[in-house]
Amino acid sequence: MPSKPRIALDAAGGDVGVKVNVPAAVAAAKAGIPVTLVGDEAALKPELDALGAWRLGLEIAQASQIVGMHEKPSEALRRKKDSSIQVACSLVKAGRAAGVVSAGNSGATVGCGIFTLGRINGVERPALASLMPTEKKPTVLIDVGANVDSKPYHLVQFGIMADVFVRDVLGVARPTVGLLSIGEEEGKGNAVVKEAYDLFKKTPLNFIGNVEGRDIFTGDVHIVVCDGFVGNVALKLAEGLGKSFGKVLKGELKRGLISKIGTVLSRRALVRFSRVLDYAEYGGAPLLGLKSIAVVCHGASNVKAITNAIKMAATFAEKKAHEHLARELEAHSEIARFGRQSKT
Repeated sequence: MPSKPRIALDAAGGDVGVKVNVPAAVAAAKAGIPVTLVGDEAALKPELDALGAWRLGLEIAQASQIVGMHEKPSEALRRKKDSSIQVACSLVKAGRAAGVVSAGNSGATVGCGIFTLGRINGVERPALASLMPTEKKPTVLIDVGANVDSKPYHLVQFGIMADVFVRDVLGVARPTVGLLSIGEEEGKGNAVVKEAYDLFKKTPLNFIGNVEGRDIFTGDVHIVVCDGFVGNVALKLAEGLGKSFGKVLKGELKRGLISKIGTVLSRRALVRFSRVLDYAEYGGAPLLGLKSIAVVCHGASNVKAITNAIKMAATFAEKKAHEHLARELEAHSEIARFGRQSKT
């Protein structure tokens, strides 16, 4: 039986680093996914020894430096050539891993993805696509942080990339695409959104017009497009709301005997409900538009989130999703039409 693709994990990345990343790699390895931990071997070995995980086929790739969460990515990447994220991306470029996962400095991960892994022809700006929980199936929100300042034609490219992703990976034949704005009516929004709206209408995408923030969670639209600034705010708001709502609900269910009895009777439903709100169920956001697979995780990701991000990267690699995306985009005349050359 063929082995699953190997994933390079930025083991030094994230708010907690090896304390979260090593157990996540062990959990993924137990699920049959080979993982290469990238970081300082002296810090990684004790964690692996404590977990007794050396027989799981885990490997270590030495990296002596870390890009801190608050460092400026461009400067850090120039100074730190042996950083864990640079080494991880180099392993993918060299064919020693099929994809990279990182909860470290997201700007550094995006930068390494662009300059080390390379962009698909015609893609000007890769974008982060987050799977958002909804009342039905997940909605893809793009971009959620890779590009904080976007032009109208960048938004169109994000929509095209997400359309290919949803068709190829999620299996939706003709996904609907909505543009995030402050109202559903045509003409709503700032200058960028208004111009993007007109451009979207000229594409063959199944564009349904403007959508509002509340529409992200209904599941009635497959793809919601916005710039990375707005998308990141929406993502963090959803995560914070989910956590706070869960805490409030938990507190209310502990009040009084009747509530406690109701909690016991509805335990299974509550578990399912918590999974819907838990960002860790989806692991991370794939960076679409690269020639290889990269999944970016929240800096505060827990073991479950990193494990699921590794599984996501391995699934994408098995399905050859990035290769399909590249072929689709390179054959998609719209991706070049709405690139820089169309605006000069």
